[in-house]
Amino acid sequence: MEDWRPAASPAALARRAELLAAVRGFFANRAVLEVETPLLASHGVTDPAIEPLIVDAGAMLAAPRYLQTSPEYAMKRLLAAGSGPIYQLGRAFRDGEAGRRHNPEFTLLEWYRPGLDHHELMAEVADLLTHCLGPRPWRKVSYAQLFREHLGVDPHRASVEELAALARDRLEVGDLALARDGWLDLLLSHCIEPGLEGLVCVHDYPGSQAALARVQERGGIAVAERFEFYVDGLELANGYHELADPAEQARRFAADNALRRSRGLSERAPDPRLLAALEAGLPACSGVALGFDRLVMVATGAGRLDEVLAFPWARA
Repeated sequence: MEDWRPAASPAALARRAELLAAVRGFFANRAVLEVETPLLASHGVTDPAIEPLIVDAGAMLAAPRYLQTSPEYAMKRLLAAGSGPIYQLGRAFRDGEAGRRHNPEFTLLEWYRPGLDHHELMAEVADLLTHCLGPRPWRKVSYAQLFREHLGVDPHRASVEELAALARDRLEVGDLALARDGWLDLLLSHCIEPGLEGLVCVHDYPGSQAALARVQERGGIAVAERFEFYVDGLELANGYHELADPAEQARRFAADNALRRSRGLSERAPDPRLLAALEAGLPACSGVALGFDRLVMVATGAGRLDEVLAFPWARA
């Protein structure tokens, strides 16, 4: 049984350790506090696209607990309690995500900056990446500009039929039927992301893709104050100008559950402690989550996540 051996080489593990130290040094120099929050919590995310792993009730658990897909909710509770700028570097878990760039158990770097908007946080993400990977240029491009450059279409105004026709013209989609955001995601992942070269930050997503970001009206278009960082087409980070309105947050939780019902998925109870923290007052801030394992992939030139994990899912 040879799979007792680690999947990553000693050199990859050494580089991983160097990057862990580099990240902690970066935030120590900027007076950002490292925190730890629970991996097991009483509530999971409502997002229909993210499935948590669940630990059943047992001798010590009165009810099932969710292995956290991100420390976001707990970190926002700390922010509302006056923590100031914070970061966390630890494990996260997502069911059904395994492959060349995914592992159900992974390391996530997440941080929050009170007083910064999403554009200011984009600059800090770029600083961190160049700190870890070495100097390199980076560029910001809006979601709309990216679609115009690569596909010649305005993603905010194109109809579902136009987006579907565009996808069918470029991809083998058969009789696939998708909603508007589904076609946008397909075009982005298959027609645009592979052509992104270097360090690229995409910002101002459609309002329908806001998740937990603020939404602004611009020229009659709802735009999410959200960004994603890519290195040569590999997504590394997802950030928001954070939503702080508890009523809007509750509305989005309800919308998530409505979408879950429409897809035949069970509903998830919204986290009441997060809503209570927002009621108490989340400071104006921006936050970002960065896949640390993918950062190690880029730093080592690895082609698969398995190459930078000591024991990936299949060997755990």
